[in-house]
Amino acid sequence: MKWPIFIAARYLFSKKSQNAINLISLVSVLGVAAASLAMVCTLSAFNGFQEILGNLYRQIDPDLKITATQGKSFHIDTEEFTQVRNLDNVAVFCESIEENVLARYKSSQTNALLKAVSLNYDSLTHIDDCIRAGHFAPVEYDIEFACIGNGLSSILGTGQSFIDPITLYAAKRQGKVSLINPANSFKSRRILLNSTFSISQTDVDERYVITSIGFARDLMEYADDEVTSIEIKLQDIKKIKQTKRKIQQILGDAFLVQDAYEQQADFYRINRMEKWITYLMLCFILLIALFNVIGSLSMLILEKKKDAKVLSSLGATQQDIKQIFLCEGWMIAFLGAMAGIVLGILLCLLQQHFGILQLGDGSFIVQAYPIKLKIGDLFFVLLTVMAISIPSVWWPVRHVFGARKQ
Repeated sequence: MKWPIFIAARYLFSKKSQNAINLISLVSVLGVAAASLAMVCTLSAFNGFQEILGNLYRQIDPDLKITATQGKSFHIDTEEFTQVRNLDNVAVFCESIEENVLARYKSSQTNALLKAVSLNYDSLTHIDDCIRAGHFAPVEYDIEFACIGNGLSSILGTGQSFIDPITLYAAKRQGKVSLINPANSFKSRRILLNSTFSISQTDVDERYVITSIGFARDLMEYADDEVTSIEIKLQDIKKIKQTKRKIQQILGDAFLVQDAYEQQADFYRINRMEKWITYLMLCFILLIALFNVIGSLSMLILEKKKDAKVLSSLGATQQDIKQIFLCEGWMIAFLGAMAGIVLGILLCLLQQHFGILQLGDGSFIVQAYPIKLKIGDLFFVLLTVMAISIPSVWWPVRHVFGARKQ
């Protein structure tokens, strides 16, 4: 197998032969390189956007979140939750209630999500870094305060003076809805604002109202130990899998323990879907680029008829001669893939350090396109190119040699 590779390399890198076939081979290499480069840059850009947006959600998402598998709320005054609270790797144990409410400010009203938390919430998350006006304090001088998203503040028109309270309405847990007077089916409470926050995600900024858990228990008619979730911060994030497994063993199948990735599963699923749809489109472009390889290989086989006869007279079998042209095609694909991957890495590094490609004017989270290189993606691109090139190269060799037999 060594001498077919040697001859294939001589055909590819021959300095004496400067004909159309060599130019087509060069174009083939460049075409594969361009497709490979596009794959590397595109996959790295999707990785960058996923990391940026994931970090935004992690500003208010805990390391682990415990919810009930059946029903919405549950009680935590149990031996199992005491064990969870006392685990070595649990740094912060935060009680939380999340319920849909109606928020009203003067003549404006909209649907909102009430997120009520215990007073150690600022130790659990990076909420202090997200504050845009005021300061985060659900309870101050024994007075209840709310922190609302910037988008929700704009919808309601609260401004940043924080003088007038907002009113939150929640459905009563007991009794039936009155068709005569529906307002009697809701319980309301007024609360002052002392801050607004933003994580630059509309699904959070335009919905969230953060209050103390005591306020929500009174509004929702919850018991003193009743919550909809428990949020946990770990001392050592590297041990998250072991801690998650241990908590699940303690609580059993009645509860679901989710890490940060699982809490935003829909977001990551959509991002991954977009990434691989784009990848499939680039595979189609790669397939078109490989048509140049098919053309150059077919022409090379026809041009080297005399060489093939000489090799046959020297004892080479037809299978050996086929191997020469197969190696030629695979070399073109491999060189193109490696050139594209190397250039893609260089472009990605330049983008990471210098931000050459800007997002343009506007209120973007970052000024330049975010990039994150993953070694796995580079190997995947190389494997993709070679996997598509193997049948692409094999077909013209088989076709031409089959035609010659006939």
